[in-house]
Amino acid sequence: MKKILFIVVALLLTTSAFSQNVIQLFNGANDFFKLLQDEKFAEAHGVFDDTLKSKLTEESLKKLWFDMETKLGKPVSFDAIQSKAQGEFFAVTVEGQFANGQQNFILGFNKAQKIVGIFLAPTRSAAVYAKPAYVDTNLYQEKSVYLGPAGRQLAAVITTPKNVKNFPIVVLVHGSGPGDMDESVGANKPFKDLAGGLASKGIASVRYVKRTLVYPNEFANAYTVKEEVMDDALAAVAMAKTIPGVDAKGIYVLGHSLGGMLAPKIATSIPDLAGIILAAAPARKLADIITDQNKYMFSLSKDTTDANKKQLEDAITQINTSRISQLGKTIKPDSTILGLPAKYWADLNAYNQVNAAKALAKTRVYVLQGGNDFQVSKTDFDIWNAALAKKKNVTLKFYPEINHLLTVQTEKGTTAQYQIPANVAEVVVTDIASWIKMK
Repeated sequence: MKKILFIVVALLLTTSAFSQNVIQLFNGANDFFKLLQDEKFAEAHGVFDDTLKSKLTEESLKKLWFDMETKLGKPVSFDAIQSKAQGEFFAVTVEGQFANGQQNFILGFNKAQKIVGIFLAPTRSAAVYAKPAYVDTNLYQEKSVYLGPAGRQLAAVITTPKNVKNFPIVVLVHGSGPGDMDESVGANKPFKDLAGGLASKGIASVRYVKRTLVYPNEFANAYTVKEEVMDDALAAVAMAKTIPGVDAKGIYVLGHSLGGMLAPKIATSIPDLAGIILAAAPARKLADIITDQNKYMFSLSKDTTDANKKQLEDAITQINTSRISQLGKTIKPDSTILGLPAKYWADLNAYNQVNAAKALAKTRVYVLQGGNDFQVSKTDFDIWNAALAKKKNVTLKFYPEINHLLTVQTEKGTTAQYQIPANVAEVVVTDIASWIKMK
């Protein structure tokens, strides 16, 4: 029977949910391999559960490790990249780099976060990113910078068009979950496509690594979208204003998924923004989005047994606990609900992105949505459309063929679709560029 509860995949672009538990699992996996690198085999063996300890002795673990070094050379780095729930256990994939090659591992964790199994992940040909045809690297330049305060800085890239004066600039804001500056999912890099595509048309951009990727420990306690998204987005806009050649009246924010949901909030905080672009942005509450996703996955499973129906019902019951009404009373702010702090849910539940967008009088708004997006649906676009269509400062466009990553697809599919290399649709890049230049 297939597991259908997503646990907050609603707005994610990565293959694992971002939660306090996942952070702990990732840290535990990375710490385990650090112990092996340091040849602290007794401590590494101590992370095993009792059953694995009896099956794989400390001496056997040591031999396996040295055999791996003989085969692949000196270990270089280990990074947990993916987590999946497997019944009562969690499978964490760790990308291992050695001097003479790569080997990925899968660590099985129990609920006590003890390792119950170690497996070598099968090797497979990695999908490779391909630059889209509409990107001309001769027309722009890129500069690496850092965003944020000392000690908590984020790597960022400023992309600016060549031989263009007084150019507009777009700040790219991520969806949920940890994300690099390209918003990479497999070989898909939506932000890299957008930055190159827009720069080829004379529009600059700022993109940066998301804080949840490089400073996960900052999110071990209660937090909200302020710490996850807003603070860095506001800092990126401030940086954009200082870039030589930028049109001070041409600062835009493009928010993708959760970033799009929060774009009206960003615009409210920065009244002089020229405009915001809401790409695949939810118009509803997060719990509604997750519920729809679970129902969609249930329909794809083609398993109509009572057991599977019960699993869907249980999933929806869990999801509904996020509709906080007792925060600070019966529910503590740092309590975890579906992998996120209760404080996080309460903050988002109190935010109405549609009303926030509707209240924007001078800021231009562009809402775009794909018909093959199974994460954020046409239902959300219809809500945006009903609320904003009559406003002169708003443009709405529905693209029947694109998915959540803004790539052209023949069907909605699942997250497996994200592992196939594709680029942001050229029509999306062209339309955004034309809209910005229209003023």
